[in-house]
Amino acid sequence: MKKLEAADSFDQIADLLELKGENPFRIRAYRRAAMNLRNLTEDLESLAAAGSLEKIPGIGKDLSAKIIEIISTGRLSFLERLKKEIPESLTALMAVPGIGPKTAKLVYDRFKVKSIEHLEALVKGGKLQGLPGFKEKKEENILRGIRLLKEGQERMTLGTATALGREILGALKDSPEIRRISVAGSLRRGKETVRDIDLLITSRNPKKVMDRFVQLKIAGQIQAHGETKSSIRTRQGVQVDLRVVEPEAFGAALVYFTGSKAHNIRIRSLANRLGLTVNEYGVFREKSGRRVAGREEEEVYRAIGLPWIAPELREDGGEIEAAQKNRLPRLAEMKDLKGDFHIHSDWSDGQHPIEEVARAVRARGYRYMLLSDHSQSLRIAGGLTEKELLEEMGEVRRLNKRLKPFHILMGAEVDILPDGRMDYPDRLLAKLDLVIAAVHSAFKQPREQMTRRIVKALSNRYVSILAHPTGRLLGEREPYDLDLEEVCRVASRTGTALEINCYTQRLDLNDLQARQAKGLGARLALSTDTHALDQLNDIELGLAMARRAWVTPEDLLNTMGLNELLNWVKRKRG
Repeated sequence: MKKLEAADSFDQIADLLELKGENPFRIRAYRRAAMNLRNLTEDLESLAAAGSLEKIPGIGKDLSAKIIEIISTGRLSFLERLKKEIPESLTALMAVPGIGPKTAKLVYDRFKVKSIEHLEALVKGGKLQGLPGFKEKKEENILRGIRLLKEGQERMTLGTATALGREILGALKDSPEIRRISVAGSLRRGKETVRDIDLLITSRNPKKVMDRFVQLKIAGQIQAHGETKSSIRTRQGVQVDLRVVEPEAFGAALVYFTGSKAHNIRIRSLANRLGLTVNEYGVFREKSGRRVAGREEEEVYRAIGLPWIAPELREDGGEIEAAQKNRLPRLAEMKDLKGDFHIHSDWSDGQHPIEEVARAVRARGYRYMLLSDHSQSLRIAGGLTEKELLEEMGEVRRLNKRLKPFHILMGAEVDILPDGRMDYPDRLLAKLDLVIAAVHSAFKQPREQMTRRIVKALSNRYVSILAHPTGRLLGEREPYDLDLEEVCRVASRTGTALEINCYTQRLDLNDLQARQAKGLGARLALSTDTHALDQLNDIELGLAMARRAWVTPEDLLNTMGLNELLNWVKRKRG
C-alpha cells in the first residue's frame, strides 16, 4: 500500500507541475518514478529501512527523501504546498479520466468550474462546444469519464482491497489475543470492486485488539471504537470494520457478513422451512431457542441440509439449487494451475530480462510460461519487428536448454489491426508456440465493425488466445462496443481460448462474462499480463473471477500439461 501511496503522490505532483507549465523533464521524472514504484517487486518500507531507495530506477536523493516522508508521516509537504498554489476545483478536473492538464486548464479558465457536478452540468448544457477541439464526441467522453470517476471513488479494485486486507491482517494476526481472524464481505467473495473491508475475529481480550486496530498506521480517522466493533477510515478513504464474535458463533457470523444479501435471504428461507432461525449468532431452533450450529460455516450449511458453498458462488446465481442437487462444481484452485500465459519481458515493455521472469515463474511451481511481448505496430510499448522476434526466439531456445524441465513457450501478443488482420504475417505466426491476439487501437469502432474485427482474428488458425476481450480498464476506460455473445460462440467454434486477464484494473473477462463464455462452450485462460514480477501474484485475482464464474479445472487452459497444451494448439492449426 505504501508504494501505491507514493506512486499516486508522484503522479499528482506531475499533473500539478504540468498545470504550472514547469520543466517537462522534471514532470517526466516524477511520472517515471511513479511507474517504477508501481512495478516494484520489493517491499518499499524494507528498502527505506535499509537505505536502499536510490536503487529503484528513477529514484534519487530528492525523491528518496519524499518517499521516506510519506512512509513516516503518511503525507508529503511538497505535494500539499503545490495543491495550495492551484485552485482545488482545477485539480479535481484532472481526476476525470480523459481530461489532461491542458484540457482541465482550458475549461477552468473559461468557466471557472467549481466542481465535477458543475462540469457535468456544463457538458450536458452544451456549454463546452465553443471551446477549441470540443465536439460532441469529446463531450460524451467527458461524461463517460465523470461516470467512471464516481464509480472509482465509491469502490476500489479487488487488487487494492486484497492488498489492504492483507496489510491489516498482517498487522493484527500476530496478536496473542486473537484466536481466529478472517476477511468477510465482498472482498471474501472476490468481487471485482469492493466498497469497504469487513474483518471478523474471536478474542480473549477484545478491548486490547480494538485498541491496536484503531492505532494502525493506515488509520486516518477513527469512526467508532468499542469492545465488540470498531471502524476506521484509512488515509485513502477506505472504511474498515472490525467485529469481535463469540467462538461458538464465528462460522455463522462469517456466513452472515460474507453475504451476499440475496444469498443470505435464501439461506434464512430454507432454515425457516425447517423450523430454524439463522443469523450472525448461529442456527437456532425456533421453538426452544437452542443453538444447534454456528462455530463453523460447514455446520451452518449442514444444519439446513446443504453442503458448504464457496464464498465466490454466494450471489443467488443458482448455487442454492446446485447445492440441493449435490451438483456444485469443483472450482479451479491455485494447485490446479500448471502455467501462466501472457507475460512480457524487457524485449518490449516488461521490466525484467526473460531469464529473470522465467525463474520467478518457475519458483511459483509452474511448469511453463508463455512469453508474449508486443508486436511491431505497438511501438509505444516496444513492439518487436519481425527480425527482433526471430532473435527473441533464439534467446528462448537457449534458455530452455538451461531451465529444463521448466519450459518457456515462445509467443507474442499480436495486435489485431483495425481491419481484423494480424500484425505479423501467418508465416511468422506459424513459428510461434502460441499466439495471443489483442486490440490496442481504434477502440471506438462501431459495434458491428469491432465484432467483425475480433471474429476475423479468432478465425485465424494461428491465434490461440484472445487477450482482454472487452478492453475495459476499471475506473479509466469502458469496454469497447462489441457483441460478446457472438465472440464467445466463434471462440468455441474455432477452438480459441478467451483470456481472463488478471491485472487488477482489467479483470477482463469479468465473472459474468466468463460464465457466459463457459456456458457457450469457450475455453478460458488465466493470464497475469505480467510486466513486473510482483504482478505474477495477480493470478489470484483472475482466479477469483474464474471461481465466481463457476469455472472448473477442465475449463482452463492453464491446467493442461505442456504436451497436452501443445496438442491443443495443433488441433486448431490443423
